[in-house]
Amino acid sequence: MFATSEVLASGSGSVYSMLWPALPDLVWGSLAFAIVAFVIYRLAWPKYSQMLDERTEKIDNGLKAAEIARAEIASEREDLAVEVTNAQREAALIREKAQDNAKSIISDAQAKARVDAAAIVAGAQKRIDADAQAATHSLRSDLGTVATELAGKILGEAITDQALASRVIDRFLDELSVALPAKTKQGAAGQER
Repeated sequence: MFATSEVLASGSGSVYSMLWPALPDLVWGSLAFAIVAFVIYRLAWPKYSQMLDERTEKIDNGLKAAEIARAEIASEREDLAVEVTNAQREAALIREKAQDNAKSIISDAQAKARVDAAAIVAGAQKRIDADAQAATHSLRSDLGTVATELAGKILGEAITDQALASRVIDRFLDELSVALPAKTKQGAAGQER
């Protein structure tokens, strides 16, 4: 082990220090360091500094873009939530309107069906009345002819006076129309008992 930091140089008798180099080494080493440092400072350092600045700028721009994108996404989410809420409200209103329209269509259809049914019933009643009147007229003429022939057979001679025949037929039919409803009412009362 070395007790001191100095070592004797072999054969020259000069003292060599491990901490302090020889003066020519110190000068030439310092000069070489200064040249290398100057070249690095002049040539490499600006490019390195520019590269670091560009990276810093890219990182800053990326962070700003990310923040802007985050803000836009948050804004779009809020807008989307508002649109979804509005769409749900509109859908509810459309359903209500559709139900109201369906109810009004149903009530209109029912009212129209009632009117149509009433018109059909009225038309049928008119046809029944017309048929009854035609049947009554046909019956009167046929019955008149039969009654005239029957009266002629009973009397033994034909009734030639049309006015007399018409009066006899009308009186017979009037008596018959009064007698038939009374018998129908009595028959209905007997069935109810």
